[in-house]
Amino acid sequence: MKKAFIQLHIAILLAGFTGVFGKLITLNEGLLVWYRMIISGILLLLILGASNRLKAVSVKDFRQIAFVGFLLGIHWIFFYGSIKYSNISVGVVCFSLNGFFTAVLAPFINKKKIDFSEILLSCLTLLGIVLIFSFDSKYRLGISLGIVSSLLAALYTIANERLAHKYKSETITVYQMTGGAMAIGLLIPVYLHFFPVATLIPSMSDFAYLVLLALFCTVLLYLLLTQALKKISAFTVNLSFNLEPVYTIALAIFFYKENRELSMPFYIGLALIVLSVVLQMMKVYSQNKKSRVLAG
Repeated sequence: MKKAFIQLHIAILLAGFTGVFGKLITLNEGLLVWYRMIISGILLLLILGASNRLKAVSVKDFRQIAFVGFLLGIHWIFFYGSIKYSNISVGVVCFSLNGFFTAVLAPFINKKKIDFSEILLSCLTLLGIVLIFSFDSKYRLGISLGIVSSLLAALYTIANERLAHKYKSETITVYQMTGGAMAIGLLIPVYLHFFPVATLIPSMSDFAYLVLLALFCTVLLYLLLTQALKKISAFTVNLSFNLEPVYTIALAIFFYKENRELSMPFYIGLALIVLSVVLQMMKVYSQNKKSRVLAG
């Protein structure tokens, strides 16, 4: 369990850089995600192929994994759209709502009893988002996109939790990236019809940022996350990822001086989100301690 939490928090730290890359890369959100998945898929195929760890799956299994990868890709499109229509800080804070959506959706999808303590903790996050939503009307489009992003992230994590018990993490990640890239690629012509761009080819600087984003914030991140999901529930993973805004906002302030754009309600909302994470982690550790006592 300790190793799983370490893997989870390294993944969260890496995730903290995704918003920074989203701001650095000048491509629109659709192309950004498509290239990210293509490059990630190629890197994984090369790494796993060279180490003889690339495992073939049936067509049925590939479709199942690829669909979850498609969910991930759509989540990313809304996430980067949120950043580009607001700022890094607002975009990543909205992502914190995935704990609320997971607490509501997971019991129905997995046919389990609702944990009302999870609902209560998630309501702290929801209250934090409401405070942030009200602080500046110019960010409301970005916040709305961020809320949809967090809903899709919750669905992805619930689905990925099921896959984690059936396949190895590298198998899941490589086929999610390749399958997701194929699915997003089919939608790109429609997407570009409504959101046209001057060029489809990334600049040299954008390409370099995409490679870094793919290698560290995609390949390594999702391998660690899938490993952690074998020991930790989807709700705990999603709620723990609410710490991502803390890392990302610190980076956004350092690189872009975004603290000049943020007001007191934003910081109060962020404090409520962090409080929900701390309380959930205390709850998990308490439950594990009781389990060890009973087992001993």
